[in-house]
Amino acid sequence: MAIDSRTSGDNGPTSPAPARRSRPRRVRMTGAERREQLLDIGRALFAERGFEGTSVEEIAAKAGVSKPVVYEHFGGKEGLYAVVVDREMRQLLDMVTGALTAGHPRELLEQAAFALLDYIEQYTDGFRILVRDSPVAQSTGTFASLISDIATQVEDILGLEFKARGFDPKLAPLYAQALVGMVALTGQWWLDVRRPKKAEVAAHLVNLAWHGLDGLEPKPRLVGHRKN
Repeated sequence: MAIDSRTSGDNGPTSPAPARRSRPRRVRMTGAERREQLLDIGRALFAERGFEGTSVEEIAAKAGVSKPVVYEHFGGKEGLYAVVVDREMRQLLDMVTGALTAGHPRELLEQAAFALLDYIEQYTDGFRILVRDSPVAQSTGTFASLISDIATQVEDILGLEFKARGFDPKLAPLYAQALVGMVALTGQWWLDVRRPKKAEVAAHLVNLAWHGLDGLEPKPRLVGHRKN
């Protein structure tokens, strides 16, 4: 009697079991990882569409989660937006204040201009969010209050310079607000046009602030170590 090779016996061969296709395991995020993912997605959507144009449904869909997950982490769209704005404000303030290292006032002005333009270039989405009117309160305030905080950082420097030149140091806060505000508004304009190049924008800002309209240099130059 012939033995069917497809059946197993004491001496007969056994047919190999069909290979199982393993499904790729879905990696489960930790709570901290999910929070960062939602912040990144929310930041991009808020920058593109604004607060009103962004929905919790869309944030959840892009993250591959349900709406309750967004509410669990942030309490809603307002909470997510507030965290995004707070982070961007702190980032910008840290970059500007950290850049003010030189002793000469003109170079300090250059450093402040470069710091803001660097932030716009590196954190474009964040800056787009900051310059919009915010519908919710943040712990760090509004963009206007942030500019005021930055101006305070250079207020003392201007005060010392005014005193050395025989000017009224009590006017230093006014000039600090004017200088920082000029740089910030120019930054908003440069955000979209991106011309001329960053170093040239910084040079012209300092040219106007340092010389005034009456003493403008036709081809301003940078005096600090930054050239781009």
